[in-house]
Amino acid sequence: MEDKPYSSLKPSLDRLTLGVIRILETSPGVDEVMFVEKEPAERHSIVSWEQKNSCVLPEDLKNFYLMSDGFHITWSVKFDDNPMPLGSMVINSISKLSRLGGSSAYALPSAPTLADLEDDMDKEGNEDQPEKPHFDSRSLIFELDPCNGNGKVCLVYKHTKPVVTPDTEIWFLDRALYWHFLTDTFTAYYRLLLTHLGLPQWQYAFTSYGVTPQAKQWFNMYKPITINTALLSEEPDSFVNKLDPNKVFKSKNKTPVIKKKLPAQPSGSQKSHASTTSSKTSSLSGNSLRKREPQT
Repeated sequence: MEDKPYSSLKPSLDRLTLGVIRILETSPGVDEVMFVEKEPAERHSIVSWEQKNSCVLPEDLKNFYLMSDGFHITWSVKFDDNPMPLGSMVINSISKLSRLGGSSAYALPSAPTLADLEDDMDKEGNEDQPEKPHFDSRSLIFELDPCNGNGKVCLVYKHTKPVVTPDTEIWFLDRALYWHFLTDTFTAYYRLLLTHLGLPQWQYAFTSYGVTPQAKQWFNMYKPITINTALLSEEPDSFVNKLDPNKVFKSKNKTPVIKKKLPAQPSGSQKSHASTTSSKTSSLSGNSLRKREPQT
């Protein structure tokens, strides 16, 4: 497992990324696009995971692991000749596809768990959204992407009684422990991941409160290749700078400003205008004096 630039990738790995790395490398200001190449997962590792968790991986996710045991692309932007990490696309390997919400063997008997939040979560239902996952035994939840600490993208088995059904969904769990539906299948989520280019907090575009103002700036510069543009619509009271990456990362060359001189008026016209003005003033004063003379 090693970091490789795009130019050294195999054609099969280029197809795996759907050409997104090529798009990133041609974007203004983008620097150091790195792909962590991973070997395919062994079949016995997948079988062992399924036996350990008493569930069957969905076929599309299983086929993905048989091609690559996880996924990791990072890219940076250059500021003041220094790279600043920005984008990150991650799918955990089969060994890190760990269950979320399970009680630890080292926890105290009276220690609180995520299942204690179920009473509060049930009251937050929404008829427009599918049934939300549960932290207790009603659902099985596995972490696909840690989202750099901004939340968790999870593979969810929502029907576990009497047996775990193979139907799965992809949900986003934000930092406030609220659930947000993303996609029905892993394949659909994988496309979302690539088309949003791993921009910071892109999963929050699928929540009711949206991304932060800082993340909106990056969205405006590197707008995701997605048809759901309504998710990025601005509120009328909000203000976001419209940045053009072609101008931001371009050298600033000041163009000289040429000042135009106004044409000078001839002196003769000025004198004639002054004399006309003075004659009018004197005639007006003479008329006022005649009116003030007393009548004899």
